[in-house]
Amino acid sequence: MHPAIIRGVPCQRPWLDNLGMSLPSCLFGAFSSLVCGLALAQNLPSAVTAALARANIPQEAVTFLVVDAESRLSPRLNHRAHIPVNPASTMKLVTTYAALDLLGPAYTWRTPVFVAGTVQDDTLLGNLYIKGQGDPKLVAERLWLLLRRVQGLGIAHIVGDIVLDHSAFTPTDTHPADFDDEPLRPYNATPDAFLFNFKSIVMTFVPDLAAQVARVHVEPPLAGVQMPKSVPLSNEACGNYRASLKADFSDAARVRFAGTYPSSCAEKVWAVAYTDPKSFSTRAVEGLWREMGGKLSGTVRYGIVPPLSTPTFEMTSPALAEVIRDINKFSNNVMAQQVFLTLSLPGAVTWPETPGQALPPTAPIASFEASRLVVQRWWKERIASNEAPTLDNGAGLSREARISAQALGRLLQTAYLSPLMPELMASLPIAGVDGTLRRSRNLPEGRAHLKTGTLRNVSAVAGYVHAASGKRYVLVAIANHANASAVRPAIDALVDWTINDN
Repeated sequence: MHPAIIRGVPCQRPWLDNLGMSLPSCLFGAFSSLVCGLALAQNLPSAVTAALARANIPQEAVTFLVVDAESRLSPRLNHRAHIPVNPASTMKLVTTYAALDLLGPAYTWRTPVFVAGTVQDDTLLGNLYIKGQGDPKLVAERLWLLLRRVQGLGIAHIVGDIVLDHSAFTPTDTHPADFDDEPLRPYNATPDAFLFNFKSIVMTFVPDLAAQVARVHVEPPLAGVQMPKSVPLSNEACGNYRASLKADFSDAARVRFAGTYPSSCAEKVWAVAYTDPKSFSTRAVEGLWREMGGKLSGTVRYGIVPPLSTPTFEMTSPALAEVIRDINKFSNNVMAQQVFLTLSLPGAVTWPETPGQALPPTAPIASFEASRLVVQRWWKERIASNEAPTLDNGAGLSREARISAQALGRLLQTAYLSPLMPELMASLPIAGVDGTLRRSRNLPEGRAHLKTGTLRNVSAVAGYVHAASGKRYVLVAIANHANASAVRPAIDALVDWTINDN
């Protein structure tokens, strides 16, 4: 049981025994419930309670913690902080800090390329292999650079296949529509050892007033897929331009627009998850190779690099410290899952040998199950012997994930006192400045670094607040309720109360 705290003292039976009380077991439950209930009744700031009342959210549906970032003394505010709840995307704090600690901020992902065959003139007589190893930022421009390096080897024509090896991760059995029935949302993309461009196309609309059309540019090009080059303009106000386009993505071989594009919108960019994610990477690699002038006699397919092959060259990702900024500032779910799976990639994490403690079993390939075991051991060794979170996919895009505000606060305190604090804090959205807090105009600009989290019936923030006194506080606020989407004013009031600590 996760104990409540009364002035820093655990609310459990040993605490009562230390007072010299000896209660029959039949009375202990009722007495401890009463005492713990008093602990949960800590007064909330009046502005917070008023905002919760306006949102029609009971105090029993929220959990709050405000504690000095550098001290393990009694928290400034503790409201139901011991109760495990669904944290939504604030769970990414666990994944990203564990990765910083276990992999190191300079960790990079390598994508090796193998040339299997001989090159005569400008022709490869054989196959080209590309082995994905979980790179979260293998986007269109970086794959273009990879293929340019292939061409730099004197290869313009491949008489064979381009083989994509994504065997480093256990295949997931989920579909992009499983979570919230929104399969075209890029945040629902499933992880993949060869994750290219988040399995999404990016459409840019640029009005051409002279021709009365909006030019449509699509990246990356997909082999065998027809994309519209333009769409008619309209004089409508720039409201929901996506609805005005009347896009049809149901046919994997053709994207259609039955509507118009408002000329008043100027340039817009729309990212959409490809409707057939399993074929996305093969179509995209072929489309990009051919657009670059390359010839291919075979196909682009999935396969396995032959054993004992030596890479011809490797493409290296940005460092982990940069990757986690994208994850936390913009709450990128699939990138978070890529990092989480990397924790169980063979050879990625090296455990020190501890006398009397067996090392975690090494799986032949990365999996969510294996990564959960890695994080559980790391939590017990680095954060606390108890209160380990219930992890699902490491991104918080889950109905099963659970962590208490108290446990999340302890992780943030540990991170703050570690050498990795600058990297973690720099990855968090800054109130009123960037990321998911860019439009938070109700908060003093720059005074809080907070990871946000939103799901249906869940709203949360967790991170660091810079107070007027010069102190720095850890703040965690989570609502699990049908009206959770209306809790933001209450959270803003809590942040404001934390800032004004004089």
